[in-house]
Amino acid sequence: MANQTETQVELRPVSMEQHHKVSCFLAREYRLLDEEKFDEWLALMHEDVHYWMPGIENRRRENLLEHGFYASDHMAYFDDKLRDLQRRVARFQQPSAWAENPGTRNVHQVSNIEVYYGETDGEYLVHSVFQSVRSRGMDEEYVIYGRRTDVLVEEGGSFKLKKRLILIPNATLSCKNINTFL
Repeated sequence: MANQTETQVELRPVSMEQHHKVSCFLAREYRLLDEEKFDEWLALMHEDVHYWMPGIENRRRENLLEHGFYASDHMAYFDDKLRDLQRRVARFQQPSAWAENPGTRNVHQVSNIEVYYGETDGEYLVHSVFQSVRSRGMDEEYVIYGRRTDVLVEEGGSFKLKKRLILIPNATLSCKNINTFL
């Protein structure tokens, strides 16, 4: 399954100044998550956000052109709208969230950022690579890495995240849970 956005739209790179602004937005987003400033992180979401991390299927090479590695009707780790993200954040903030006691310490990194003009004015298509290191202290540490495709919308002098597609290369997670945002 080809990426629909790229096959229908000619990719036009933004200026270095706009690329820098988008890169700063992505770095700030991860800093907010690492510092557990979840309400500030939610404020970066567009009201129509779609935050999607589909499960990856192992397929034979000859089937990739027709089916790709993932499908919208297959299982997803995340398939969230704004209300779902708000509920996840509310759960993280509860003292009874036993899966987060002791709290997970996160370090997120973003790199390989490519920024293109989107389909409409004020919209940007952003590709990036991420790494998320999660530690519960002692000897429990997990690393999740992958690629993201985001659609950002300019709003109020900054950006809002309207769409996020998160792709990890593994067909299964190597950690016990996914109590994090990527």
